[in-house]
Amino acid sequence: MVHEETDTTTGTKERFSRSGFILAAIGSSVGLGNMWKFPYITGLYGGAAFFLLFTICLLFIGLPVLMAEMTIGRGGRGSPAIALVRLSGQRLWGGFGVLSIAGAFFIMSFYAVVAGWTMHYAVLSFGGVIHEGVDVAATFNNFIGGFLPVLWQFIVMVVTGWIVIRGASGIEKFNKVLIPALVLILLFLMVRVLMLPGAGTGVEFFLKPDFSKLSNESVLVALGHAFFSLSLGMGTMMTYGAYVDREQSLGGATLAVGGGDLLYALLAGLIIFPTTFAYGIEPGQGPGLAFVALPAAFSAMPVGWLFGGLFFLLLAIAALTSCVSLLEVPIAYAIDRWGWGRNKATIVTCSLCFLVGIPSAISVGGAAQGLHWGSRSFFDWTDFIASNIILPLGGLVVTIFVGYVWKNAAKEAGLTAGWFMLWLFILRYVAPILIVLVFLHTSGIIKI
Repeated sequence: MVHEETDTTTGTKERFSRSGFILAAIGSSVGLGNMWKFPYITGLYGGAAFFLLFTICLLFIGLPVLMAEMTIGRGGRGSPAIALVRLSGQRLWGGFGVLSIAGAFFIMSFYAVVAGWTMHYAVLSFGGVIHEGVDVAATFNNFIGGFLPVLWQFIVMVVTGWIVIRGASGIEKFNKVLIPALVLILLFLMVRVLMLPGAGTGVEFFLKPDFSKLSNESVLVALGHAFFSLSLGMGTMMTYGAYVDREQSLGGATLAVGGGDLLYALLAGLIIFPTTFAYGIEPGQGPGLAFVALPAAFSAMPVGWLFGGLFFLLLAIAALTSCVSLLEVPIAYAIDRWGWGRNKATIVTCSLCFLVGIPSAISVGGAAQGLHWGSRSFFDWTDFIASNIILPLGGLVVTIFVGYVWKNAAKEAGLTAGWFMLWLFILRYVAPILIVLVFLHTSGIIKI
């Protein structure tokens, strides 16, 4: 049940129930990256050794920053730009908040494109179009070479807008249905692929650590992935935090979200690696893994149309739960900043995001594939700027704000004195340094 008591400080009426908030936050952290980026970096940096490193980074750096974002959101009762100004009393911080809002907007613009790919492939798989003997590489190239990606991008925007236009209530109901469905599909697919001949080799690769592959670079890669997988630096957790009741434990919610993210990464690995090893597929292919290599593998299985369809349905659900949280960030800002009604804010934001995303949709093999600057397409540049520049800067702002600027963070967080001092120490002295290193590494300024 969604509560709608008016907050005495700001008058906002949006509220999640306790379980609804946790599921919404988990839905935001569950995304496509764990299905194609995570297998690649895990294999490259030592299998289980990297997964252990990723877990450590998530627990000791990711979760403290996650809790900081939630605390700012609940304390300021508004979108990132509004909350930061309310808590600091200084307009300068509003500019930093707008940066994270812009990051969410631009990530949504190209994320909707890939989400559309997953929906299209779910339809193809369930319809039996992708079957043994079909040239799956040609199928994918023909698809992205036309204008169908724009149509599917439009469908994603409409579906996401239809959910978000209902506010916290719509987001909560959506996640209460889709997150359990996601878990069931994950478990079903995991059991199926573990039965494949040769699957044990993939499990061993994923769960047997190779510490010789760990390096300084692997630490930054693990931290960067933990940061991205928790949806940090893009304002989503601040926005969702604004819809949390004062009685809810932010520490407990943070642990629940971190646990959900780790479980998803683990199950994803237990699906991807057994499948790739069973069929001799290289797991480090990025999007090519999901849309070319794995469809070929599923098509070779008995009743492959079902398992392939479920796999892409899984990806579509993961994409949509992230799309909902991304779109809510600029919508909440429009409502707070200009006093728009939710209907107007949703329609205008969806329309703008769709238009901005069209060049991304047609620059990956489509009509604008020649639209390159340097070695990157429009799609790649949007991804690079939002993910590797705006997100780390947004995370850095959060650590500095809670660590040095906001004096009432302890009261809002609800931590005991000992836990608060540890949390503050990480936010002041550990997280900022590591975030700067991640920023310098992912932006290509330094190489380690």
